[in-house]
Amino acid sequence: MPETPVEHMSGDELRRLCQAHGIEVVYDDIWGQRHEISPEAMRALLREVDASAGAHAASELPTWILVKEGAASFFVPLPARHNLRQLHWQVVDEDGATYAGHARLDEGATQLQVELALPWGYHRLTLEEVPGSALLICAPQRCHEAAALAEGGRLWGVAVQLYGLRSARNWGTGDFGDLRRLVSLAASEGAAFVGLNPLHALFPGNPDHASPYSPSSRAWLNLMYIDVEAVSGFDACEAARELVHSAPFQARLAALRAADLVDHADVSAAKLEVLELLFEHFCQREPGDALVQEFLRFCSDGGEALREQALFDALSTHMREQDPAWTGWPSWPPDWRSRNAASVHAFEREHALRVAYFQYLQWQAARQLSQASQACMAAGMPIGLYLDLAVSVDRGGADSWRHASSFAMGASVGAPPGLLNRQGQDWGLVPMRPDRLADGGFRPFIEALRANMRGAGALRIDHVMMLMRLFWIPPGGKPADGAYVRYPHQALFAILALESRAHRCMVVGEDL
Repeated sequence: MPETPVEHMSGDELRRLCQAHGIEVVYDDIWGQRHEISPEAMRALLREVDASAGAHAASELPTWILVKEGAASFFVPLPARHNLRQLHWQVVDEDGATYAGHARLDEGATQLQVELALPWGYHRLTLEEVPGSALLICAPQRCHEAAALAEGGRLWGVAVQLYGLRSARNWGTGDFGDLRRLVSLAASEGAAFVGLNPLHALFPGNPDHASPYSPSSRAWLNLMYIDVEAVSGFDACEAARELVHSAPFQARLAALRAADLVDHADVSAAKLEVLELLFEHFCQREPGDALVQEFLRFCSDGGEALREQALFDALSTHMREQDPAWTGWPSWPPDWRSRNAASVHAFEREHALRVAYFQYLQWQAARQLSQASQACMAAGMPIGLYLDLAVSVDRGGADSWRHASSFAMGASVGAPPGLLNRQGQDWGLVPMRPDRLADGGFRPFIEALRANMRGAGALRIDHVMMLMRLFWIPPGGKPADGAYVRYPHQALFAILALESRAHRCMVVGEDL
């Protein structure tokens, strides 16, 4: 812990502390000019990474260790100036299997060699004599590559903004039904893939917050892409069919299709009106019904992450109904901002059916995206769906609410002044804290990769430089006040390769 508060530190002290926390105090711009960030910006960014808490305790294990693919052993760095002569280690692999052993140390030893071959995955190491635990990341050296490309072939495909697709049957915005039809059409012309904008979850209670690059969550889907008439049970739901086929509703749909631009608010209102009827009808099914069992498996597989996403959607929609000015969770009353607040737990109990409704919608969206992915395979596409991962998330969304401690909530992600914008860029996204990301086992990053690689043949990483460093703009500052913050790139690249191979999904990095 710093002995002097950052407010009273000298320039040299600030620079040393920034270095310890991965904040680069100088950078070279596009014109080759060197910039040093101001002491005020240093202080503001140090507060965002909670520099007063100090660095990782030197007496503990490192938070993560890379294990080389195929290695019969690996090395564990030991605390500096230890007096250990014997160590007992234990490894629990990601399947729950436990391995243990012990070793004698030579005087002055700086590392422990563990004789153990591990499969790909995320495992956990503890030493009986040393506080903490380390995440063991056992990963391949390379990401997955499609066979046709590995053999030197050249492939082509089409790229679309899904919301912009027009058809005679959609409800004013492109949906997963349109995507299935596009896949068939593109495959018939020899396309190897269909590329899409990010499909991340947005804000059901605030449909005009529509940018796919400013999502609520990167781990779940945008509910507005549901093809309502293709939802399982639509044909059997008389109330939904009567509403949709009525003359007034058909007139609404015709107007939405004819609009020059996507009317996100009216599209959302039309879809949710019918989806609520479909959910009510679904709730009348018998517990042993095949679809009910499939939904329960989806909820079980999604676990707490799915429940928290559904809770957030239910809560944020409720909050918007109370006051439209409450646009994101940081604007909510203080006793509603934490996932663990008593008021939130009470809401969860009292509105359990509403939470289940949003779980149901995620299930339907996932089913339909999976059907589009299956259509790619059935058509013989070498790659299939080529999805897109946004660089980060909106400050007021579900991911930053669920993982609040993992984000620097006052800072913004952007770019320094350059050729594209002489004033610099502020993207309005909240950056993940490198230290908390590692301490938490990289959970938000792994969640996002798995969600977007599932069923995809390729994944585009927006602003792939984020794996190494991101440009942070301090609270209340302008892009010119920002600085680059380093990330644990070796771990992030290893995780990317591991998830890529596990999902057989290629990775494409976008970097301007």
